[in-house]
Amino acid sequence: MQLGLFLVVVFLSLMDLTGSSKVVKGKRQRRISTEVSHGCAKGCDLCSEFNGCLKCSPKLFILLERNDIRQIGICLPSCPLGYFGVRNPDMNKCIKCKIENCEACFSRNFCTKCKDGLYLHKGRCYSTCPEGYSAANGTTECSTPAQCELSEWGPWGPCTKKRKLCGFKKGNEERSRKVLQAPSGDVSVCPATTELRRCTVQKNQCPEGKRKRKEEQEKRDNTNGNRNQKDTKDAKSGTKKRKGQQRGTVVPMTPASPAQ
Repeated sequence: MQLGLFLVVVFLSLMDLTGSSKVVKGKRQRRISTEVSHGCAKGCDLCSEFNGCLKCSPKLFILLERNDIRQIGICLPSCPLGYFGVRNPDMNKCIKCKIENCEACFSRNFCTKCKDGLYLHKGRCYSTCPEGYSAANGTTECSTPAQCELSEWGPWGPCTKKRKLCGFKKGNEERSRKVLQAPSGDVSVCPATTELRRCTVQKNQCPEGKRKRKEEQEKRDNTNGNRNQKDTKDAKSGTKKRKGQQRGTVVPMTPASPAQ
């Protein structure tokens, strides 16, 4: 008895499933019957009253816009902001960017333009440029210091040592260049603008050194001359003194002996 009831329930369930599939099939048939190739919008080859365009002309992109629970297809010559175009043999499609705060993208995960107030760096959007990068030339694209624009190197300067041009054999010579353009005007992030190298010259006496030595020699000569003049004067003075002494010398008289 129970087995008979079970079989009856199974049979009725199968009848319900068959009826439901017929209803669904009927709906699909009615929906397909609404797909037409005539009366569609310009650029649309196949459309539906429920979902708009289903297939666009070969050169156009199809964009699916959500309308409540339905998606409506429209045909466009290019994809709008926030989407990127993918061309396929069967149909070209507009696919939404998946990058946060991205306004235009090259692919699903590579942004080419961020929303206002944000900076673009390697396909992503940031509130500020990452460390070591800065906005280039007033744009919102982060760049590296390598993008500094520098002039050509100037000629090498004279060989010097301690700011002197003489009196040495080995020294340094220097050349320089200018920063023509720097990210955000900050020249500190650019490469060096001066360069030094060792140099060797024939050792020459400095003019001031020669002059100084000449003055010292003259001073020594003057000192020796004065000393010689003094010695000569002292010698003459001694001679005169001796002559004076000779003139004023009194010869003592020897008393005569008394006569015997």
